[in-house]
Amino acid sequence: MRATRGLVPRLFCLASLMLLSGTRPVAADEALPSPLGRSITDFALQDYRGKPFRLAELSDQKLVVVAFLGTECPLAKLYAPRLQQLAEKYRSQGVAFVGIDANRQDGVTEIAQLAKAARVDFPMLKDVGNVVADQFGAVRTPEVFLLDGDRKVRYWGRIDDQYGIGYQRETATRTDLAAAIDDLLADRDVTVAETPAPGCRIGRVREVLPGSEVTYSSQVARILQERCVACHRPGEIAPFALQSYAEVAGWAETIREVIHDGRMPPWHANPAYGKFANDARLTPEEIRTIDEWVAHGAPEGDPAELPEAKQFTAGWQIDTPDAVFKMADYPSDIPAEGVVGYRHFVVDPGFTEDKWVVQAEARPGNRSIVHHIIIFVRQPGEGGQGHGGGFSGFLCAAAPGARPLILEPGQAKRIPAGSKLVFQMHYTPNGTPQEDLSEVGLVFTDAAKVTREVQTMAGINPFLNIPPGAPDHEVSAYKRFRRDTLLISLFPHMHLRGKAFRYTAKYPDGTEEILLDVPAYDFNWQNTYVLAEPKLLPKGTKLQCTARYDNSADNPANPDPTALVTFGEQTWEEMMIGFFDAAPAAATGPSATAGPSSADDSNDTDGD
Repeated sequence: MRATRGLVPRLFCLASLMLLSGTRPVAADEALPSPLGRSITDFALQDYRGKPFRLAELSDQKLVVVAFLGTECPLAKLYAPRLQQLAEKYRSQGVAFVGIDANRQDGVTEIAQLAKAARVDFPMLKDVGNVVADQFGAVRTPEVFLLDGDRKVRYWGRIDDQYGIGYQRETATRTDLAAAIDDLLADRDVTVAETPAPGCRIGRVREVLPGSEVTYSSQVARILQERCVACHRPGEIAPFALQSYAEVAGWAETIREVIHDGRMPPWHANPAYGKFANDARLTPEEIRTIDEWVAHGAPEGDPAELPEAKQFTAGWQIDTPDAVFKMADYPSDIPAEGVVGYRHFVVDPGFTEDKWVVQAEARPGNRSIVHHIIIFVRQPGEGGQGHGGGFSGFLCAAAPGARPLILEPGQAKRIPAGSKLVFQMHYTPNGTPQEDLSEVGLVFTDAAKVTREVQTMAGINPFLNIPPGAPDHEVSAYKRFRRDTLLISLFPHMHLRGKAFRYTAKYPDGTEEILLDVPAYDFNWQNTYVLAEPKLLPKGTKLQCTARYDNSADNPANPDPTALVTFGEQTWEEMMIGFFDAAPAAATGPSATAGPSSADDSNDTDGD
């Protein structure tokens, strides 16, 4: 069955770093005491090979670093190689490192894979029943404890501040664990003994309490099927699967946490304005169900009550493509760490006639490192990266929160004959060297079936200048429509300093209407907001786009709060683009739709 706009899943994707928490404690029912000064008694565990290990074996070591890790937590995977580097640096100075996995959902095979990928040579232990995690008071992965010669906890928290929730720096500005080690080796008190440790909650084995009418099999599995599994299945964007009780139970507390923190589902529109077909918010009833399930220890229930497994089309969220184009003839190499600038790949699809596209999906080749893909159309005679025409060459995008292009019957985007496709690739390293070969799939229709040509246009301000340290800098731009137009969807775009974004329709009669308000913009989720019903914008309407930026040191994602920031494609620069999809209000044949757009060709700005 052909997918339609209304059937685009309202996804509850616990994906990428957005599923993580950055502060401790987060739950009102869990006020944890600090472990600083706590004596850690001897413990015995086995590594992933089955080899026994005791803490007492390290009695000749001056210091011991105990790191709690998880095999599927994105931050834990990023920091495992960093821990190995530190272990090598301090080994000759009498500092030993130990890794512990206390997650109920992680098996020894997965621990072995993590150790191999990160080239870890220190012990990697399995804490069955989270006994040792309970002794330490460990909450998250990655989380480290530095023990002195008497095996008392002298430092507790993160490894450094390079990676966090929704941001990554080119290098760390504070190397907290290394600084604490240096202090103790020099017989000094630890200068900063406790830091917040962003990461996933440890998937503990919990006692199932009696009396709950909510179980995984009877209710929770159904919610996850509708909200999560489209992303949380093999080959999709999420870093782990949620298709069975064994997979889900260890993530129960993280699921509850990210819901109440507002990080999941990935939806940032202010509910006071507009109605959207792809609204991803959970209902209050769904939230209450999850809360009760977790509070009672995440009971499984009777597997006979499980819903029938939801079926998905392998490989694509669109219909089977008529044409598929890879970004290059060979994969692109991505380093293990650092910030990778945007890369562009130009592909000639060999179109000798106009193509009318009704569905398009950019498909990452390696989801663990692809933050986003934007596919542009470079028309014959057009230079640059294919953006020209006020970004009218925008075809589709792939990113956390983004949806494939799936247009309604009669609507289509046109790729003129002789055009090239431009892949704009944004990569985020994941701790180990990787490679990627992404692709785009297109579904075509006959020109005779097209009644409205859809174009992606934008209000854009390329002259922005964001002062150093500015915490709330406003930039605006607008588009004025010269004929009656149907507004279909909205897609705000900024970079790491983006703070908020708003679209306002200013009608010819002097009235105004807020169409979309994003009060807390998040670069990590490139959401498209599809209107529940297309909005008629009469001739003369001005679509105002207003963006706000935080260039202060209080913005943890800010690459450099001392910089004057100008417009540019790289993430350490900034953009101010209010993308939108629109079509002529009057249904016409394809020959008429191929003319000028409904909006003025120029981009109007309201100052800076």
